[in-house]
Amino acid sequence: MSFVPFLQAAAGAGQQGNILMTVLPFVLIIGIFYLFIIRPQNKKQKETEKMINALKKGDKVITIGGIHGVVHQTKEKTVIVKVDDNTKLEFNRSAIASVVLDKPVESKSSAKKSEKAKQAEKKAEEAEKTSEENAASETVESAAETAGEEAKNE
Repeated sequence: MSFVPFLQAAAGAGQQGNILMTVLPFVLIIGIFYLFIIRPQNKKQKETEKMINALKKGDKVITIGGIHGVVHQTKEKTVIVKVDDNTKLEFNRSAIASVVLDKPVESKSSAKKSEKAKQAEKKAEEAEKTSEENAASETVESAAETAGEEAKNE
């Protein structure tokens, strides 16, 4: 009779390990979803709320409908956007998709082009300086030669 409770205890321990192996993949999947989907989405939502709360008069904005304009006036829950000279539209703050930056973002190819242009400008400036220095040294040499000739003539 003492042998039967031993088997029951061993079977219970096996079931607990089996439950752990069954639950572990679900826990890992939930953790992966949190790290790669939920957490970045929450960060983006906080940034959007921060951007909406920081709206001020004169900001260039784009609405979720694709309308481009300039913030004319801000209210508690809405924003009045000036679209044209005489056209003003009132939007909920949540309808603002983004604030347009004044400086255009350079792509990699245009950044390379601008770097090449800067390098070409530097080379041109250096060439101009060296040509000016050469011209100045030539005038000094020619002045010295003429002074030397005048000294011989006297």
